[in-house]
Amino acid sequence: MRRMRSLRATLTAVATAVAALGLTAVAGSPAQAATPLPAHVFAPYFESWTGESPADLSARSGAKHLTMAFLQTAAKGSCTAYWNGDTSLPVAASSFGADIKTIQGRGGDVIPSFGGYTADTTGTEIADSCTDVDQIAAVYEKVVSTYDIPRLDMDIEVDSLDNTAGIDRRNKAIKKVQDWAAANGRKLEISYTLPTTTGGPAAGGLAVLKNAVANGARVDVVNLMTFDYYDNASHNMAQDTKTAAQGLYNQLAKLYPTKSAAQLWAMIGVTEMPGVDDFGPAETFTLADAKDVYDWANSKGINMISFWALQRDNGSCPGGAAGDTCSGIEQNTWDFSHVFAPFTSGTTAPSNDFSLTASPASGTVKAGASTSATVQTSVTAGSAETVKLTVSGAPAGVTASLSPTSVTAGATSTLTVATTAAAVNGTYTLVVTGASASAAPSATYTLTITGGSGNQCTAAPWASGTVYTGGQQVSYKGHTWKAKWWTTGEEPGTTGEWGVWQDLGAC
Repeated sequence: MRRMRSLRATLTAVATAVAALGLTAVAGSPAQAATPLPAHVFAPYFESWTGESPADLSARSGAKHLTMAFLQTAAKGSCTAYWNGDTSLPVAASSFGADIKTIQGRGGDVIPSFGGYTADTTGTEIADSCTDVDQIAAVYEKVVSTYDIPRLDMDIEVDSLDNTAGIDRRNKAIKKVQDWAAANGRKLEISYTLPTTTGGPAAGGLAVLKNAVANGARVDVVNLMTFDYYDNASHNMAQDTKTAAQGLYNQLAKLYPTKSAAQLWAMIGVTEMPGVDDFGPAETFTLADAKDVYDWANSKGINMISFWALQRDNGSCPGGAAGDTCSGIEQNTWDFSHVFAPFTSGTTAPSNDFSLTASPASGTVKAGASTSATVQTSVTAGSAETVKLTVSGAPAGVTASLSPTSVTAGATSTLTVATTAAAVNGTYTLVVTGASASAAPSATYTLTITGGSGNQCTAAPWASGTVYTGGQQVSYKGHTWKAKWWTTGEEPGTTGEWGVWQDLGAC
């Protein structure tokens, strides 16, 4: 099963020597009592390598809980974990600590996730990399204590499913950190994120769970990646989620024979991939699928709904392939988040809230001219707060401004869009965001430019960390390029006439 992953961690592993451990012993660290997660929670993945603020995206999307991806070592053989294997992002308050506190202050939380596709294929997943169970457990403890979180996730796929020694070390370390948490009065949950077939986890995933039982490691949630089946079959993605979960339920019933049906369903989570997944259009998860899965999840009482990833929940590349930054289908920004957000139970909503709209929501302007729209804020709950307004997404040759930039919820601001003769023809999405002490909704304004210098490239921009397969097209340095075969990290224009990228000309 493949998921889009940044290769930044892999490059760091090559360039960085193994860092010193500097970990505390499991038996000696203090613990606080983190607020438990709701019984039913929506927690989409947040890509930690993008430089974006998880607290900001949480507020803008309405996803109060996030699964933070990923923690791994910087090099194979190390026992020190970093966010995305990046030594500049250690497990410390300086790395996402302020964002996590902000999310927790809003009634949400995060689930740090160890592993992921890159780590699991480079030997940098912590239990694959480190051979000392106590040190692995100390890493888990450090994450729990540093961020005061109630759940850790283990994303185990591809090569890590075949590493029997790593599987055994991981579950032994989980048992140790669970004992540490219990001794300190802390409720700590463990989830396993595993690939699946449409009939449930294959033998490798089931072996991970059997080993956990053998080691006395409690698994609270098994989270299935219900995408990237790569079986060349016809797919109804919502139905496939249901049959995969039913297959998991049947497996769990044998592993935990004393649990009731309700308890078994409450151990199950599903992670979707909105829009086109890595296999291609044959495996497309639609908004209709999302609503179907939402209703099914409520009826079964499963524990968690997630998706890969929050940064993809937008329609900026309709008709495109799977990517880290968009879904590949027609949709509004945060459509999938808005479908799944009500699944979360037991959280306290902010007392104050407001909405944000742009009217008109679109406009066409000739290069060199200007246009405007009214940005309306409206109180939807509680009392009016001060709202700071910003606008992003303006392309070269375009200036977007707001006046005023700060209003009291319920008031309006004017969005002015000015273009120069150098602006490039095309359609662009401007995002207006309003931020208050309790919320940060956004609205989009679609700008179409005519009469400019040249045309906008329509293919998705090339990204070094994205996996491309034969036939996929990207835009890069004003040209459109087509991949001849599978590639990642190879810059278009540098591979030569016989290389992987074919130059289709200027766009």
